[in-house]
Formats: sequence, structure tokens, C-alpha cells
Amino acid sequence: MNTTVYFIRHAKPDISVKDDMTRPLSYEGIEKSKELINTFREIKIDRIYSSPFKRAIQTIEPIAKDKNIKIEIIDDFRERKMSNEWIENYGEYSKKQWDDFSYKLADGESLNDVQKRNIKELEKILLENNGKTIIIGTHGTALSTIINYYDRTFLYNNFLEMMNITPYIMKMKFNSEKYLSRKETYE
Repeated sequence: MNTTVYFIRHAKPDISVKDDMTRPLSYEGIEKSKELINTFREIKIDRIYSSPFKRAIQTIEPIAKDKNIKIEIIDDFRERKMSNEWIENYGEYSKKQWDDFSYKLADGESLNDVQKRNIKELEKILLENNGKTIIIGTHGTALSTIINYYDRTFLYNNFLEMMNITPYIMKMKFNSEKYLSRKETYE
């Protein structure tokens, strides 16, 4: 039995809030999240998971309410921790990380770290939900490392393309834990 996972990268955040955990969606992001109800109206969803970050939860809340499904928070689906300080030159930092998956700042995570914890949780979820259809509320870097794990041709330029699309939906199919395919869906 195939399992379908819809990864939904959060809608547009309010970047005036510097705290990563509590950064909410912008007004535009909230409106775009409401549109996701129509995207998933005809799709049977069995379970919904999310990163603990506010913007990820807010993005999938309209779907969860519409389908009357409780969002299950998975801490290890959180976005990468860059540092304890705000990163001014995000582009340069991200490029370094994609060039070297082990690169990280003090108190931060490497892309290897992010990938390992996300894949570990995804594999657990796949075992628990064989043959089901699920949604996972996520982030650009976290999702990019998941895609890269299954498809090593997904690199920095692909990550950059994703960063301009909010929300971004990636549909992946698995047979048990075996990756089968992926398809991008744009909102």
C-alpha cells in the first residue's frame, strides 16, 4: 500500500518578528492558508503533523479545522537552528550550508543535523501510517533536506526556487518506507 505525504511549507511569515519559534504568518500568509482548504477539499486526509513553529501550524490550521483533524506537533520537524543571533546575510550563510552539509555556526545546526532528525521522524510516521494520506506542516530548509535525502540532485538552486513560493506543497509517495515519487504543487 502506498502512503502519500503532502509537505506544506508555511505561507508568508511576518518577518518583523525575529523569534523563529513564535514568528506568525503575515496577513497575506493567513489569507493564502485559508485557500488551502480548497486545494485539499477533495483529498481524504488521515492525519496532520506539524513543526512546533507558529507559522507552520497557522498554515495548516485551516485544513485541520475543515477536516476536523487534530494537528500532531512533532518537535523534530522544526526548522533548522541557525544561531542564537539574527543572521543578517542569510543568502551567504545558506549557500555555505548547501556547499558543505556539515557547516554550522556556534549553537546552530548543520543541514546534516536537520536532515537526520527530519528523516528519522518521517520514517516513524511512514511506519505508523502505511497506506494513508497525511499532511506535514514544515519549513523551506527542513523540507529541502528531506527532498535532498531522496534525490541528491535537489540542491541549492532548487532550495532558492522553493523559498519564493509560499505556501509550497510537495506531494511525495512511499511504499512502506521506500520513496517512490514526488510532485510539486504550487499555490
